[in-house]
Amino acid sequence: MLASGLSFVCVNGIVRALGTDLPAAQSAFIRFGFGVLFLLPTILPMLRAGFPPAALRLFGLRGVIHTGAVLCWFYAMARLPVAEVTAIGYLTPVLVTLGAALVFGETLALRRILAVIVAICGAAIVLRPGLREVTDGHLAQMAAAFFFAGSYLFAKRLTGMAGAGQVVAMLSLCVTLGLLPFALWVWVPVTPVQLGALALVAGFATSGHYCMSRAFAVAPLTVTQPVTFLQLVWATLMGALVFHEGVDAFVLLGGGIIIAAISYITWREAVVKRRIVTPTDVATRV
Repeated sequence: MLASGLSFVCVNGIVRALGTDLPAAQSAFIRFGFGVLFLLPTILPMLRAGFPPAALRLFGLRGVIHTGAVLCWFYAMARLPVAEVTAIGYLTPVLVTLGAALVFGETLALRRILAVIVAICGAAIVLRPGLREVTDGHLAQMAAAFFFAGSYLFAKRLTGMAGAGQVVAMLSLCVTLGLLPFALWVWVPVTPVQLGALALVAGFATSGHYCMSRAFAVAPLTVTQPVTFLQLVWATLMGALVFHEGVDAFVLLGGGIIIAAISYITWREAVVKRRIVTPTDVATRV
């Protein structure tokens, strides 16, 4: 999880350094295009094998939603301090919790509702509407959090129809195709440095997802989830040392509150699962 967090902070830093010289749609398209190239050896055999029609529809719908998320994220990342984008992005797991209750009928106990409310309060501390200007960058990152949550809900449904590698590969392919018309609409000349930077973004993003998957495989979420808070610390340090952005105590406070709420929800879910899996006293005597 430490390596995963560092990888994603590098993604944020490179996109922030690219700034607004490239339109958000074009930057996102090139980044995902490199991702497809990395995954091409697995994509071609997968496409030849085919998918059930229901899975193809879900892949397409997820691609549409994730395309919107990526467009909003790239737009926000080029305009906001790295730490603010990171802190607002922590809302995604909270929105996934709400979405799972609405879409999949999962139980939303009082404790989870209170944790969601606490997380929303944390987001309000980061944004501070009324006390400072909420820019289009802030709104874009909020929209990205909602879109990413929807994408993850589709991913949860797809894991019952296809393997994890297939889900990741199809996401890269669908989002690249989804971004293509937007990128062509705003296309500007690209320099070799910009191409190299976006290739690095794709590489670090792939590394981050791989490290995260490895962490989830060997440790419970109750251990790995709180470590994600360090990503906000690293993002703040990068913003201060590399981009000379001020350290906003309210961003750290709000992000910490959101992470605390996420960690609590994760811990409660782990406790409930443990109660279901652990045999009763009577069963252990048999």
